[in-house]
Amino acid sequence: MKKILSFVALVALLLTAAPSADACTNVIVTKGASADGSCMVTYAADSHQLYGELYFRKAANWEPGSRYSIYDWDSGFYHGDIATVPHTFQTVGNMNEHQLAIMETTFGGRPNLENKDGVMDYGSLIYVTLQRARTAREAIKIIDELVQTYGYCSEGESFSIVDKEECWIFEIVGKGEQKGAVWVAVRIPDGMICAHANQSRIHQFPLDDPENCLYAPDVISFAREKGFFSGSDAEFSFCDAYCPADWGGLRACEARVWSAFRLLGGANFDAEKYLDFARGENTANKMPLCITPEKPVTVKMLADVMRDHYEGTPLDFREDVGAGVSRAPYRWRPMSFELDGKRYMFERSIATQQTGFWYLAQTRGWLPDEVGGLLWFGVDDAATSALTPIYTSITEVPLCFRVGNGSMLQYSPTSAFWLFNRVAQFAYLYYDRAEPEIRAKADAYELENLELLKDVDAKALRMLEGGNRNQALAMLTDWCAGRSQLLFDTWSDLNNYLLVKFMDGNIKRQNEDGSFQNNGSGLPIPAPPIQPKFRERWLRAVVRDHGPVIEIKK
Repeated sequence: MKKILSFVALVALLLTAAPSADACTNVIVTKGASADGSCMVTYAADSHQLYGELYFRKAANWEPGSRYSIYDWDSGFYHGDIATVPHTFQTVGNMNEHQLAIMETTFGGRPNLENKDGVMDYGSLIYVTLQRARTAREAIKIIDELVQTYGYCSEGESFSIVDKEECWIFEIVGKGEQKGAVWVAVRIPDGMICAHANQSRIHQFPLDDPENCLYAPDVISFAREKGFFSGSDAEFSFCDAYCPADWGGLRACEARVWSAFRLLGGANFDAEKYLDFARGENTANKMPLCITPEKPVTVKMLADVMRDHYEGTPLDFREDVGAGVSRAPYRWRPMSFELDGKRYMFERSIATQQTGFWYLAQTRGWLPDEVGGLLWFGVDDAATSALTPIYTSITEVPLCFRVGNGSMLQYSPTSAFWLFNRVAQFAYLYYDRAEPEIRAKADAYELENLELLKDVDAKALRMLEGGNRNQALAMLTDWCAGRSQLLFDTWSDLNNYLLVKFMDGNIKRQNEDGSFQNNGSGLPIPAPPIQPKFRERWLRAVVRDHGPVIEIKK
């Protein structure tokens, strides 16, 4: 979704009362960097207006001459229509039946490069391409054909394009009044990981290595024509030409990449070396595009990266007074403000309150596509939610994630999005107390699914090998629905439990079995509750602000 704007643009938006912008995060893991030999990619679709639901389009055959209407993913407005192809593939979320996944983050780029007359917005590029491509290389070719034929009407965009063998980062920006777009795609070397978060990340790239780098033929000449670049071809940097990093681009965007690299890179990534870059203090100290992780990356490790709030780093924002009494790593929007002639901006971490849905797509090329494509799906804030496995061969979406089950303007009691938001809203009040309880539930659920998948995979394989494909798809569909319902029920119980335990700022005492203690009278009266002490830093801030009024006088 749309990026966090540069700091200057943010302040301008505030002064004109315009709505704040949004942002997303992707982390890419190649086969050789993963613990099980799968390719993986994450995506948090972060938008204050996006509803958390799982998109589903069945495979289809199209009559010659038929057209497909394009509606803007962000706004819903009609852009135009495009020619169909004879057959389109099934897509579940941002993954298709051939284990191809495409995720995104918006970097914006230089002003006036959007083509207002273009038909293809970035969201439509993703979902149309998934319906037509089997591999990452095919996807790159199709994206280029679509934007050159119909025009590109969005801002600059970074795509993660991942298939069963290869992982690519693809960056694209429009050409303003000219039709089409300029772009570059770089293959992530096997054994390495990459990340992007609303800031262009591709700098210099090889001009004569089509096995590992593809690009629009005018990507350099167009930059020269516009005055964005004047050096030799070998010196050309896509990022510097089309989205030069400013303070906001580093602090609100590249800092998230820095944190993902810190968590997965360990000793292989010198986090201290690049801290000044992440803090926006040294634009020249650029991080590498890719790094080698310290350990083979598991599904659980990668999922937990998406829950990061810079904990334990100099950017950790749980400790200042803005975190409130419960040390909450959240700041409500707008992100920036001006006070006494100075401008300020809150941190933007990977995990954030405005997430609509988030994914961890896993391509497992050693398995048939019906079993190998796995989309771990969650709704709302990654830090207060859990991922559930969805096979991309399912024949229908579980009810709690189904499109049309509620919306941002209509509450639904059977919608996972509304349930997870209910739990998160409560957690934000008592974060340091509620978060450990929520995290324990998420960990247990995700780890259990990782174990269960071994048997489910094997069962589906036996059915496929026996020629019972429809039976296998029905079994996988039912299993995903059952697990999703279990997650929904677990969070319903958690919602009730958190309210009973933490209501009114107290903490009810519990027995060893988890039941709540009573006062010994035999009546449903709780034992005297725990009332934790306030943290000193917060108390000192209160005293500085209001001390003379609340001071107890002798």
